Amino acid sequence: MACHELTEDRQVLASENKILLMGSPNVGKSVFFSAFTNIHVVSSNYAGTTVSYMKGTLPLNGVNYNLIDVPGTYSLTATSEAEEVAVKFLTSNPKAILFVLNAADLEGSVKLALEVLEYNIPMVAALNLSDVAERQGRKINVKLLEKKLGIPVVPTVAVKGQGLKELEDKLAEVLAEADSQACAACGSCAGCSGCPAGAPVLSYWERAREIVAACVTDTNAAPSRLDRFGEALLRPWPGILLSIIIMLASLGVVVGAGKALRAVLLLPLVNQGIVPLFERLFAGIAMPEVLRNVLIGQFGIFRISFEWILALVMPYVLLFQLVFSFLEDSGILPRMAVLFDNVMSKLGVQGGSLINIMLGFGCAVPAIIGTRTATTRKERLIITTIVCFSIPCISQTGALISLLSDYSYWLLLAVFLTGASVFILMARLTSRMLKGKVDPLVIEIPNLLMPERKAYFKKFFVRVKQFLVDAEGPMMIAVVIAALLAETGILNGISSFLKPLVSGWLGLPPEASMSLILGIIRREMSVAPLLSMNLTGLQMYVGAVVSMIYVPCLSVFGILAKEFNLKVALSIVAGTVFLALLMGGVLNHLGQLVLLMF
Repeated sequence: MACHELTEDRQVLASENKILLMGSPNVGKSVFFSAFTNIHVVSSNYAGTTVSYMKGTLPLNGVNYNLIDVPGTYSLTATSEAEEVAVKFLTSNPKAILFVLNAADLEGSVKLALEVLEYNIPMVAALNLSDVAERQGRKINVKLLEKKLGIPVVPTVAVKGQGLKELEDKLAEVLAEADSQACAACGSCAGCSGCPAGAPVLSYWERAREIVAACVTDTNAAPSRLDRFGEALLRPWPGILLSIIIMLASLGVVVGAGKALRAVLLLPLVNQGIVPLFERLFAGIAMPEVLRNVLIGQFGIFRISFEWILALVMPYVLLFQLVFSFLEDSGILPRMAVLFDNVMSKLGVQGGSLINIMLGFGCAVPAIIGTRTATTRKERLIITTIVCFSIPCISQTGALISLLSDYSYWLLLAVFLTGASVFILMARLTSRMLKGKVDPLVIEIPNLLMPERKAYFKKFFVRVKQFLVDAEGPMMIAVVIAALLAETGILNGISSFLKPLVSGWLGLPPEASMSLILGIIRREMSVAPLLSMNLTGLQMYVGAVVSMIYVPCLSVFGILAKEFNLKVALSIVAGTVFLALLMGGVLNHLGQLVLLMF
């Protein structure tokens, strides 16, 4: 069963037997898709996470249907990329629609459902998040809702698997009925290309309010602790304090547990188990000394591949994904976006961009792709520039933590404060230089909830797998290059050539030129070589700052060229290299001046 992430696939649009999975963001569509097709996709609890669409196979009534997870939208006015894709699918002759209603915020979902119903396509609705609506004191008359909408409605709690079998059976019934009935609106066969929506948007909202008023009653239940906490996160006080505590606690978990995992388990495993095993293995094989050094020398492939990738990068990647997935699925991140919208707007972007910026700490590639949800090209470019210049990915962050924290936590703080300064600088600079506008924040705030354990860990394992697929290959290439440069003597020649820059300007040891070479392949590999050098505090600081800002890795360059164009990609690369070397040199000379004074 194949899964294809697509952005503009005419074959899919023209394919037969399509069932569209539709609904607004944050309603759990991706969970339904995963359950019905057995394809595990990443579903996030914040607006606009599914920009491209997913295709899977759903067998019903002896027929294999193409289930299309259409991007989540709030309307069908086609003013954004997601809405344009949704309209394309609605007019592509689908057999049926599986529409997901948000029981906890029914009015907006019903309004969108009314727009979709204008296309006269057979439809079944899942009333998802029914448990959250009940927790919040809302009782929904499902039978009356079915009558008002004119379609079957099945209450569900997708993350717990509740109602999915009933929903699948109801969808099969509707498809069977549609095969023998004509479209009431235009007289053609069921599953036609759709009748154009003509009612004003205001009418949809008025009708939605009427339906919700008739179908929903308030049970006067007291708000739960979770709901009260969610409301507190949206107010300046105590929301800002709570957000700071949450972020510090998250950082503490990643840093503290990562260092513990590295020191207690991974370093002993590598240094006392894996590397000695390969040393004994290669000791019994006759080979040239140069080849032996390349394989198991100080920078040997079978030494630094485990030291750098397994012991240095992996613990922080695993822990970051655990923490970040929790912040996503609990609904905390969107609340922070709203809370800090005023601060972000002063920097030239709206608060919703905070979500993509946070995602950049995991990896810049999905963060850049995620900027598709921005409503203007200017906003996309500002967020992308900020991420490329000032946001280290989690594997690079782990390397920086390992490099600096053993020396001084104050040094670690200084580097991240420098990164924050670059963040502010690039945000203000690009917002003034780029033409265009940035629209104000429009974001749906999902319900605050404890992530369902099965779905949470499914997302975690999928993201770790994605990291291994995307990053392991380039990291191994960097390891091989490092071994060849160091153990064959080529590094000495490169170091001599770059000595005026590396040693004279940046104040680093000549062999630190390896960092500039490997950083082109993977950003964290610009930090790794510094770990084995006996650096002073100033050298650590300068090396960390240069590595943090230095050129985006090859995968980021590729996505920049794809999402924008080659000119943008080259401009960002040139800008990061220039700023990294400029700041590194300035900080080095200022630091030496301060040391001389004291």
